[in-house]
Amino acid sequence: MSGLIAWPKPSWSWASLPALGVVWCLAASQVPSYVLPQPWDVASEAGRWIGSGDLWRQVAASLLRETGGFLAATLAALVLGTTAALSIGFRQFISPLNGLFMAIPPIAWAPLSMIFFGIGYLSIAVVIFIAAVFPMATAIQEGVLTIQGGEVRAARTLGASKLQLLRHVYLPASLPFVTTALRIGFSQAWRALVAAEMIGASQGIGWMVAMGGQTGNSSEVLLGVSLIGLIAWLMESLVFRRIERRYENWRGQQ
Repeated sequence: MSGLIAWPKPSWSWASLPALGVVWCLAASQVPSYVLPQPWDVASEAGRWIGSGDLWRQVAASLLRETGGFLAATLAALVLGTTAALSIGFRQFISPLNGLFMAIPPIAWAPLSMIFFGIGYLSIAVVIFIAAVFPMATAIQEGVLTIQGGEVRAARTLGASKLQLLRHVYLPASLPFVTTALRIGFSQAWRALVAAEMIGASQGIGWMVAMGGQTGNSSEVLLGVSLIGLIAWLMESLVFRRIERRYENWRGQQ
């Protein structure tokens, strides 16, 4: 028996999207095309948007808003999360605020943001910021708090200052948790972006979905939904999962 080859177990992850496509086709065949179009109808709609050049403008508008709001939230979350982990007083002060803001759906802030900043880039970026900053700050705070005390004590014994502790102990050891925070924050920010664009934008993927619904163009709606899922999947697969695998062994040693 020891000479037998141990074949790896097959993975069925490859079958999920084809299975979804089959279900889509079967469901679409039971209703009129204006209710649920077939995948090739959505592909035809995509070709029309691509041919006119409008598709890239909508995607670019959404990505620009997402980038600005998400980067601002990341910087703020790093400061808030690290400070809360290192300072008991600040952690006690900010914990109720984290709980309050995370309990409120980010899209609830969209009308107020649009009243303050008008309909445009800034109002949607603010909604994205609110959606992402508090979950990320909480994740970073918890990550820094889990750093083993032995490493900190050893650095202090060697005479490390607070700044050196932050730079050479806390920051490297917390990188896996920062990566997890970025992953959580991006998903929250992406959902908030789409929702905000649906109620207060003149371009973007969320605007595409809203306009398709208002005009009864279900192919346009599904095209927008497909773009939302595709971009989120690309970020998850090509960015966050690769970064997390980079620190997988490191996390196991913490």
